[in-house]
Amino acid sequence: MNILYYDCFAGISGDMNLGALLDAGVDADYFLREIAKLNLNGEFEVTIAKALKKGISGIKVNVRLTGDHLVPQQGSGHTHGHEHNHEHEHSHEYEHEHVYGHEHNHAHGHEPVHAHNHAHEQTQIQGQNHHHEQGYPHKHDSNRDHPHGHHHRNIGDIERIIGASLLPDRVKELSMKIFMQVALAEAKVHGKPLEEVHFHEVGAVDSIVDIVGAAICLDYLQVDKILASPVQVGGGFVRCAHGLIPVPAPATVEILKGIPVKAGLVPFETTTPTGAAILAAVVDEFTDKPDFVMEAVGYGLGNRDLEIPNVLRVYLGRMEEKKESAAAGPILLETNIDDMNPELYGYVEEQLFAHGASDVFKTPIIMKKGRPAVKLSVLVGAKREKDVLEVIFKETTSLGVRKLPVGKAMLERSFVKHSTRYGEVTIKNSYYEGKLVKYKPEYEDCKRLALANGVPISKIYREIYTGYEVKLNESQPEI
Repeated sequence: MNILYYDCFAGISGDMNLGALLDAGVDADYFLREIAKLNLNGEFEVTIAKALKKGISGIKVNVRLTGDHLVPQQGSGHTHGHEHNHEHEHSHEYEHEHVYGHEHNHAHGHEPVHAHNHAHEQTQIQGQNHHHEQGYPHKHDSNRDHPHGHHHRNIGDIERIIGASLLPDRVKELSMKIFMQVALAEAKVHGKPLEEVHFHEVGAVDSIVDIVGAAICLDYLQVDKILASPVQVGGGFVRCAHGLIPVPAPATVEILKGIPVKAGLVPFETTTPTGAAILAAVVDEFTDKPDFVMEAVGYGLGNRDLEIPNVLRVYLGRMEEKKESAAAGPILLETNIDDMNPELYGYVEEQLFAHGASDVFKTPIIMKKGRPAVKLSVLVGAKREKDVLEVIFKETTSLGVRKLPVGKAMLERSFVKHSTRYGEVTIKNSYYEGKLVKYKPEYEDCKRLALANGVPISKIYREIYTGYEVKLNESQPEI
């Protein structure tokens, strides 16, 4: 099976995660095309640059706010436009109501806005042909108007932004799963209902890019299992609107419950809520003794220069099926429910995903005495089983749950671009024992081309299948 391993010896943030995954093999042009589907009204630019940190070559990703969304610089030399020009993005999220009223302090890893712009780190280019050794300035725009000034966005607003995008459904679902980790943590920290937790507009923009970008990259890699080391959280204090608070920040602590951590390596914040949420949402197992064959490595660079390499390292590799611990494998939890208000299932499903469920599905069934009911099925890793059970018992009318260990067999997959007279689409190829056995065009791409060209979507599919069959026959006689 294909493995992704997060080596969090210096912590993790949203921008460092993007840099590491891009350096490990995610295509930068693909990432930029996909993140543009958010259509956030010209609110940001993404720059991808090859750089060095303590002699280690990696990728630095900057998200720069643009136009009316750029907040003026403060006296400290920081931009509150939040360009990721700092060690990590810092947990702006945990001061929702007046997050930009706080005073930045260099003690927690921020640097002047120009500090990352070393001569060897990035070269801005204003063209379409990019290269990994150069910068990737990429402005995201649209023709829709956007009001001046800044407003607040709650989790519902962010869900609507992601839902209205042209991203694949699986990317949208993973994005919301990560975002819910942050929102639930902050709701608890602030003692507020989930819907009342607000993200400041500027903070939300780069958080959305970091989180949706993580989902895009992970979907691109298509790994079977994600592992991570214990997470270094740093130490010291950070200054916010209410004064000094300890590292890790309250929201980060909440998200990292149940996850092994290390602390005190440096007197700075090294893991942010966004970074913690990514790990909490996607990692199947935490271990400092990985057992797999490494095939690729990537480094995502932080901005601040520390005594240690300020980088996030990820590995891509392969693990033999027999090496996978059965105890750490997925578990299927099932319960039959015949006495719950059906309106509640949507909320329950959100909570299950937020607390670590890999999949949630509902099956209509008939129980004793002819009662119509729902079988609620939840797939979850062993590490998060307790969290999911707590949701089921607290949020549903269930009195008991069946627990079944499950395994899975998956085809190897690859993604290729295919040009048609209507435009370009992504096709997913599936292989069995190294041989192509099936392929399928991405629905979202077909939908986009149908709408753009004003033709039935069935015509788009026919065009793709006809042209791709010819291409396959030219390259290999049989499927």
